[in-house]
Amino acid sequence: MKRRWLTLTALLALGLGAAQIPGVVQGNYTGGTLGTITQPAPAQPSEGSVYRVGAWPLYTAELPDGPGKELVLSYCQVCHSVTYIPMQPPLPAATWEAEVNKMIKTYGAQIPEDVAKQIIAYLQAHFTPETRKE
Repeated sequence: MKRRWLTLTALLALGLGAAQIPGVVQGNYTGGTLGTITQPAPAQPSEGSVYRVGAWPLYTAELPDGPGKELVLSYCQVCHSVTYIPMQPPLPAATWEAEVNKMIKTYGAQIPEDVAKQIIAYLQAHFTPETRKE
């Protein structure tokens, strides 16, 4: 027995609707440019619904006092919270130097060379395994 396969065009030409053709799903498709993805409209809150957002936390870590603290606060906070500093495990002195240099060379931090040396000295004085106070 020889099977014959009819194309979708042929089936439609025979008068069969898409709903009668197995595997063909009718839908409400909107036109658009191929390759684009459209986002659905945001859901509208129903009447009486409540949406609240609390205040943004403005916590700034307490850094130990010492020479260079003000420089760390002024230069490092331009790009990120200084909370990241005490969150780190105690790092070797060379690693703190590499981190500050990475911020300057890789991320483009605008820190003058003499200030960078003072920031490195501050971090090494307070956040290495030998100097970190818990």
